[in-house]
Amino acid sequence: MTLFWPQPPPKPVSVSTHAIPEKSIAVLPFENRSRDPDNAYFADGIQDEILTRLSKIAELKVISRTSTQHYKSAPENLHEIGRQLGVAHILQGSVQKSGNTVRVNVQLIKGTTDSHLWADTFDRKLTDIFAVESEIAKTIAETLRAKLTGSEQTAIAARPTENTEAYQLYLKGRFFWNKRTGQNLNKAADYFNQAIAADPKYALAYVGLADSYLLMPLYGAGAPQDCYPKAEAAARKAIELDDVSAEAHTSLAQICCYYKLDYPQAIREFQRAIELNPNYATAHQWYAWHLILMGQNREGVSELRKAQSLDPLSLIVGADLADALCIANLLEEAIQQSKKTLELDQHFAVAHYELGQALEQKQRLDEAISEFQKAIEISGHSSVLDSSLAHAYAISGHREDAARIANDLESQNDKNPSAEANIALIYVGLGDKDQAMMWLNKAYHARFNPSILVRPAFDPVRSDPRFKDLLRRIGLPN
Repeated sequence: MTLFWPQPPPKPVSVSTHAIPEKSIAVLPFENRSRDPDNAYFADGIQDEILTRLSKIAELKVISRTSTQHYKSAPENLHEIGRQLGVAHILQGSVQKSGNTVRVNVQLIKGTTDSHLWADTFDRKLTDIFAVESEIAKTIAETLRAKLTGSEQTAIAARPTENTEAYQLYLKGRFFWNKRTGQNLNKAADYFNQAIAADPKYALAYVGLADSYLLMPLYGAGAPQDCYPKAEAAARKAIELDDVSAEAHTSLAQICCYYKLDYPQAIREFQRAIELNPNYATAHQWYAWHLILMGQNREGVSELRKAQSLDPLSLIVGADLADALCIANLLEEAIQQSKKTLELDQHFAVAHYELGQALEQKQRLDEAISEFQKAIEISGHSSVLDSSLAHAYAISGHREDAARIANDLESQNDKNPSAEANIALIYVGLGDKDQAMMWLNKAYHARFNPSILVRPAFDPVRSDPRFKDLLRRIGLPN
């Protein structure tokens, strides 16, 4: 499960080969026309809020922010962008904020013909910004002839908060959360806490806080046992305030799966999230890993393909799909998927890492080692990458190199509390089952992410009674 690297913007590459549905749309980044460049967060936020409202309309296919974010606000070739993203329509816009007044310009364009279907300018007070976002979403739905259910009409008309200060703090939190580094996640959590202080009933601010704590362990910004309880408390508070928040249910599902080890509750939360917002790519992506943990590899791959259709240029979704294909023993497909992701960005370390895993399973060990080394060269040393390289060294006969990396990781374990399972992986490669199980038990007590255990690299210990007992304690099938 590859959630732990930041994602640089991919190069535009045509990825859509299927028929494009007529009721489909991508919301491109809004241009910041404010004199103050620090207001960029506000333009990003307006784009994100409109996209979120549209995504709650089941009849629409709405492309995720990850795939649209690297396009400039007013690109020249909209037809090509529509083809790359697999959508028939594109929304462009700009935002100008001055004090407590906001001007929002939008235009809806049919990608195949470059024709303008609708355009408007909204000059409003900051307190009316939610009404503007709702009106834009409703007009787009009407223009694309998407029928709205009563609950969808309520969802796109919702005012998350009456407090404009809390709203701006929330947008700043999301601005830094999307940067995906440990330092920025801490900064995001601070803004979300400030938003909550300004409006204690602001459900989305609690969702943002939950998402920040949920990702911190993956980016080296905190230990799971410290962060996950805070994430759970924030997610539950968000649901208490707004029980139809797909994002809140998705966050809680992750906590139930990886921290509480309550898999029945996790599946209920994931399914509820997808029911509330079928366009939420992250819900499909994370649900896929729950299915894979439960041994349902085919279903997991299917969910990741759904996520990819909603977020076609997402490097992390593409990498996750390659990972799932490798676990499902569809190795040639895994290799091809990794190569497709690398076509989007040759410098995306995760894709090299996933390609290395598939090559290792094919016994193309020299090539696998080369890919792991490329990943380390791009993103630096980490217990995940170092242990994968060491495992490949071990099974290719370079035992001294593997042992050296294991010793290095062990000596730094107090600085990296999530490394235990990765150290165990090296000892599996070295054939030392006793050391492997010792480190896996340490990982269990540190509340590690158990998805590593479904990797084929752990097959040599899968029949060991101690490994079976560990799976039993975690609640996973053998």
